[in-house]
Amino acid sequence: MAKKQMQDESGLRRLKQDLRTGEFSRLYFFYGEERYLQEYYMGALRKKLVSGPMEEFNYRRLTAETMSLPALLDAVEAMPMMAEYTLVQVDDYDPYAQNEETRQSLMEIFADLPETCCLVFYYDTVSYSRNGKMKKLAEVITQFGCEVEFTKQDNAALTEWITRHFREQQKMIAPELCQHLIFLTGGSMTTLHSEIGKVAAYSRTDTVTKTEIDAVVEPVLSAVMFDITDALAEGDYDKTLARLRDVLQSREEPIAILAVVGGHFRRLLTAKTAAAAGRGADTLMSLLGSKSDYYCRKIMSQASRLSEEFCRMAVEACFEADLQMKSTYDEGERILEMLLLRFAQEAGR
Repeated sequence: MAKKQMQDESGLRRLKQDLRTGEFSRLYFFYGEERYLQEYYMGALRKKLVSGPMEEFNYRRLTAETMSLPALLDAVEAMPMMAEYTLVQVDDYDPYAQNEETRQSLMEIFADLPETCCLVFYYDTVSYSRNGKMKKLAEVITQFGCEVEFTKQDNAALTEWITRHFREQQKMIAPELCQHLIFLTGGSMTTLHSEIGKVAAYSRTDTVTKTEIDAVVEPVLSAVMFDITDALAEGDYDKTLARLRDVLQSREEPIAILAVVGGHFRRLLTAKTAAAAGRGADTLMSLLGSKSDYYCRKIMSQASRLSEEFCRMAVEACFEADLQMKSTYDEGERILEMLLLRFAQEAGR
């Protein structure tokens, strides 16, 4: 994990340095789960390389549908007009997924890109990962390119970013409320950017309050699960079912909702195991691969209100419900309601 994190940071660090110095790699691969950062740095690269009166001429974009070797060659070999560079963006095209002949041609193109061209493979709907079995292609990409993975930011970085964006809108926000906002949005910078604008517009004071955040921010399903589990712990089945029906009205597929429910109870069971061994939120962060101390402390707190037997039963029941959804014609909504009814019955014992 540590080695991969260093590799991720190395690619982004190199990109930032390139943007500062103006000395760019001829080949980049942009990918990862944090779309906001990916779009931001693609925009920054485009601004640095081709902004100006001839931007539309010097910027070429190929999609998975329009991408071909002749089209790519035409794009990368085009001379810039009234600028130092051309920028070629290729969307959702995986070199590793091509046949051997195409891969060989791509390697030749990568190794011989003109000094005036910057080629970016940009991944949005298609995932990208290095295929170590194709060593020659991997080595060429390493030698001539820069792979930049945009990962979710940790809470410290997000807190600083949120504070800065509220400040730009003449609003102050406490660090603990930044943590609450991260929790409600799942930590996605794209979602956070939108919600910050909503909260700032709604707030009537210089300092944002929790009440204002809760009034306008739509919580992600993982955050709603805390409300549902709290209601279960309190024995309030009516509230539990009402929150589930709110979720079902959000047009999420029942199988996707069940995956979040099951994941939540697996994390609660992990927290119970960690607490029984005398471990705290730091250990849970490591076990879950989470970057959020705030989230793990909430998991630990909620787990303390439930028995290990209940958490274990919930995990097994979610597994059974998953099998039922995938092997019967029963309605997913009904299976979820019956699952929560079972939780309420077990919690009340």
